[in-house]
Formats: sequence, C-alpha cells, structure tokens
Amino acid sequence: MASDPVPALLWAQEVGHMVMGRTRKLLLQFGVLFCTILLLLWVSVFLYGSFYYSYMPTVSHLSPAHISYRTDCGSAGPVLCSFPVANVSLVKGGRDRVLMYGQPYRISLELEMPESPVNQDLGMFMVTIACYTRGGRVISTSARSAMLHYRSTLLRLLDTLIFSGLFLSGFAEQKQLLEVELYSDYREDSYTPTTGAVIEIQSNRIQLYGAQLRIHAHFTGLRYLLYNFPVTSAVIGIASNFTFLSVIVLFSYLQWVWGGIWPRHRLTLQVTNRDKDVSQQEGQRRTPNRRPGPRGRAELTRVPEKSQDDGDQAAVLGPGSQLPEEKGRALQPLNEEGLDQETSDGSGSWEDAALLTEANLPSTGPETLGSPEPPGGPPRLRPACSSS
Repeated sequence: MASDPVPALLWAQEVGHMVMGRTRKLLLQFGVLFCTILLLLWVSVFLYGSFYYSYMPTVSHLSPAHISYRTDCGSAGPVLCSFPVANVSLVKGGRDRVLMYGQPYRISLELEMPESPVNQDLGMFMVTIACYTRGGRVISTSARSAMLHYRSTLLRLLDTLIFSGLFLSGFAEQKQLLEVELYSDYREDSYTPTTGAVIEIQSNRIQLYGAQLRIHAHFTGLRYLLYNFPVTSAVIGIASNFTFLSVIVLFSYLQWVWGGIWPRHRLTLQVTNRDKDVSQQEGQRRTPNRRPGPRGRAELTRVPEKSQDDGDQAAVLGPGSQLPEEKGRALQPLNEEGLDQETSDGSGSWEDAALLTEANLPSTGPETLGSPEPPGGPPRLRPACSSS
C-alpha cells in the first residue's frame, strides 16, 4: 500500500507534461494565426490606400492668380495702361500635374471686387483664359462675360447702417466675391498635358482686391462612390483584399500540407514505365526483316516496289532475264548509317550488331551485265507477284 502513491505521482506528472505540451502547441498555433491575420490586414489596408491614392485625383485645387498690367503709359486716374493679366501654373512642385487624364473638371475664376463707384459704373466685361502645354503652345481657349451684382442705393444704405459696427471694427468689408465659370467640362488630353493658363480681364477700368483660379473635379462611377461614401468604400475594399489574400494563403498552406502527405513518386514511376513501353514498341517497329544468306548468315534486304513500267520491261526481256537496276537493288544491303541507328537504339544485342556488320561487306564481283557471276551462283531473288 505504501508503493501506491508513486505510480499515481508518475501518472500525474506524465499527464501534466502532456497537457503542457498541448497547451504550448496551441499557444504557438494561435500566435502564428494571429500574426498571419494581422499581416494580411495590414497588407489589405496598404493595398486599398495605394489604390485610392493612385486612382482618385485632386478633388479641388485653388491657385492664386497674380494680376499684372502695364504702367508705362503715364495715364492718370483709374484707367489702366493695359488689361490685367495673370499667368497660373497647373504643375505642383514643377513635376506633379494638377489635372488627371480623362477626368472632367470645372474651372472658374473668383474675383474679389470692392463695391466702389468705378466698379458699379463698369458694367459688363470679358474674362478670357488660354490653356497652354509645354513650349507655350495654346491648346484651349475660353471667354466668359461677368458683371458686378446690382444693389440699389437704399439697399446699400441699409446694409451700411446694420453692419456699421462690423465695418468699423474690420470684421466685414463692402465687397463682392464674383465667380466666373470658364470651363464646365474640361478634360485633360494625355498627349498634350496642360501645364498652365493665362487669364486676361478685358477691362482697363476694373478694380480688384484679388483673384483665384479654382479647379473642381466632377466624379462619376467608382470615383463618385469613393468620394461621397469614403467609409463604406474603405470597409468594402479592405474586406475584399483581406478575403482574397486569405484564400491565397489558405490554398498555399493546404498545398504544402498535402504535398507532404501525398508524395509524387508513384506518378513518376508510372510515367517512367510508360516511356519504357513506348521505346520498346518503337524498337520493335524499327527492327528490319532478316532472311538467311547463302552462307547461313543473316542478310538484310530491301524489297523494292515494282511499278508497271518495270513489269513491261521484264516482259520484253523474257522470263529468265533480270533488269540491271532490279538486280542491283536486290543485292544492295543496308548502308552503314542505318545499321548504326538500329544498333544504337538498344533494341538488338551485340551479336545482331556483329551479324549486321558482316552482312554489309561489299561483294567481290562487279555488278554489271557483261561480268561473270560470282562463284556462289546467281543471287537469290525474292519472288514478286505482278497484278498484270
């Protein structure tokens, strides 16, 4: 009875080691799974952000238009020497272009004009814009008319009385912000990109506080959804990337696991045996016909095809005669190249190769009509049947 606690203690120790091993294994698997999910999520966010940055153009671009005019005419009063002109660059930092290919834009000019008597008496005036590409070549022009909004004397008086405190403190000014639309649907050409625009106000009596060129993009389709529903689009895009990457990782893991369980040795052996069978069949097909020679050796001959002209010539010569060409063909053995190819295929043995070499020895007597026949007698000819 005193020795009973010792086996129980050993059993408990073994159980504890087993549980600790399984727990350590589960923690390791959970850690690997958590790191994999975190990595896939980070890659999904990075892919969506890269796509959004490369696909979505600048929504709105505001560039100041610095007005310039001539001052060498020496005229006194509010009349200018020339029309006010502004040159606006459409390239950020000298490299990045503001406009994207194929995207429609709305281009407008914002004029900050004081409600002075000169501007109120100005009436209508023209605003022109000329877009140019590299080298200063003009690719598009547009002209629009504009006018200061009319306000009666009573309305201006009431406005001055009501907002007099703001006017005196400097929080408000008596001015109007006039917006002139120059392009309603301007599209960038990929072959001639726009690098700048020249704006001209065709009035030498206008008074301005400042001017700005505003470019606003009109989105349609996928860009419209990405711009107007950014949160929903981000969730759907990141979830799609995460699902796609998860499927790729899962199939890669299954391929790695199944590749270790089911090796490809059986398939390799089957393919090798099939190749051997095919090579043996080709060797049997290439084996030539053998017939015994006059001295008991194997002699290889080629049976020529008998045409109708040869049959007619044989009939003229007689039944006991033989054509010289047919006689030469019957006695001519295979050449050395054919024997080398047949022996190199591996289908025959070394003894067959030796017999074939001896059979290819040239005959001692000349094969002409006037020469005597060899001592072994006339050569044997394979009988051939004629259809005629």
